Amino acid sequence: MPSTSPKPSTSPDQGASPAGTPPKADGVSLSHGLKQRHLSMIALGGVIGAGLFVGSGAGIAAAGPSIVLAYTLSGLLVMLVMRMLGEMSAAYPSSGSFSAHAERAIGPWAGFTAGWSFWVLLCTAVGLEGIGAAKIVTGWLPGTPEWAWVALFMVVFCGTNLAAVKNFGEFEFWFAALKVGAITLFLGLGVLAVAGVLPGTDSPGASHLTDFLPNGGEGLVIGLLASVFAYGGLETVTIAAAESENPVKGVASAVRTAMWRIALFYIGSMAVIVTLVPWDSPAVVEDGPYVAALDRLGIEGAGQVMNVVVLVALLSAMNANIYGASRIAYSLVRRGQGPKALGRVSGGVPRIAVLASSVFGFLCVLLSYWRPDDVFSWLLNMIGAVILVVWIFIAVSQLRLRRRLEREEPEKLVVRMWGFPWLTWVALAGMAAVFVLMAREPDTRVQLYSTGTMTLALAAVGYARQRARARS
Repeated sequence: MPSTSPKPSTSPDQGASPAGTPPKADGVSLSHGLKQRHLSMIALGGVIGAGLFVGSGAGIAAAGPSIVLAYTLSGLLVMLVMRMLGEMSAAYPSSGSFSAHAERAIGPWAGFTAGWSFWVLLCTAVGLEGIGAAKIVTGWLPGTPEWAWVALFMVVFCGTNLAAVKNFGEFEFWFAALKVGAITLFLGLGVLAVAGVLPGTDSPGASHLTDFLPNGGEGLVIGLLASVFAYGGLETVTIAAAESENPVKGVASAVRTAMWRIALFYIGSMAVIVTLVPWDSPAVVEDGPYVAALDRLGIEGAGQVMNVVVLVALLSAMNANIYGASRIAYSLVRRGQGPKALGRVSGGVPRIAVLASSVFGFLCVLLSYWRPDDVFSWLLNMIGAVILVVWIFIAVSQLRLRRRLEREEPEKLVVRMWGFPWLTWVALAGMAAVFVLMAREPDTRVQLYSTGTMTLALAAVGYARQRARARS
């Protein structure tokens, strides 16, 4: 639907409304407390999530050595998406990120749909990460209740996000530093082992790579779908950039380094793992692929060390997702797309939005205990394909905004999408292909339909709100 909005303001979080004057929640704005070192490390650590450490095992078990191809294909798609998002975020820094861009490019209903669906995704992920972190801690301290650890984590990170944004930045800086250090050490040891120069180990050569497609095309498809969703979370850096000292420079730097980060951390680690460990080893799924690889190298205590790293990855994701959810909610309210209370800012922080996001996350934890077989699984299915919906909004928005920027504000094109418009269309075709693959697989088909239902419902509400505001 063509946007009827006037030329948008360049100030963050002010997507144009039909009346041309976006409502403000109050007269206070977000602070700019994130330093460049915070933003750089958030961008670096954002690609190293729990999905990489935990979720990649199932992908390896299904795809075998072809998991490297799966991560390469999905990585190329993510690189294109991040480049598109970077182009728009450098031109219009906003804590609403893709939601604000969709509103500018397509219309208020698109911003409403993309923003609130992503908010539900992040809040639900907070609950999942809390549960995962609690399981690790109760493994160390048997007999302690999981819910108590989840509650503790929620209180800590809710408190962190209620304070000044620089506190969030400091937590993420050190979390990311530990994750980057751990995976860099893993890659270094792995490369030495593959080369046969690590003391006490023999190089396996290519003996584990001969059966490249052990389960045929179906296995590759499962691995591809697993890898697509492992990349979720890269968007946080464009949300955080709006509160940095130099938003344009921060976004540009993060996006320009996205390619080598994805290639090194994701594709590189998958290549090391499948070279060192037989793809069909039960340990890949039971213990996790990184633990299985370190055990293969005979490194004592590797399992506990990786558990610490996974715990840090989960806690980092909780912290980042509470932050991202609160800023998306704040931005939506600033654009007249939600309850005004969520947009109130004090001390440079949207504290009510932080509390609302944390409460929703804790509610997800309670649902996992009370109704694990129906309500919670339904919620998980509902958010299963949200990241793909967001990527589609990003691509369509970039197609429309790029033309507008070239015509009206060419000086704002600090970051440019490669091969425009052809690579944008290639990315859209890739997303459509992932949807088709999801529809073919019984497990992902349910997620696809559930997410589609939620997206259509939000779009209908958003469009109705847009029409009502246009008539008023």
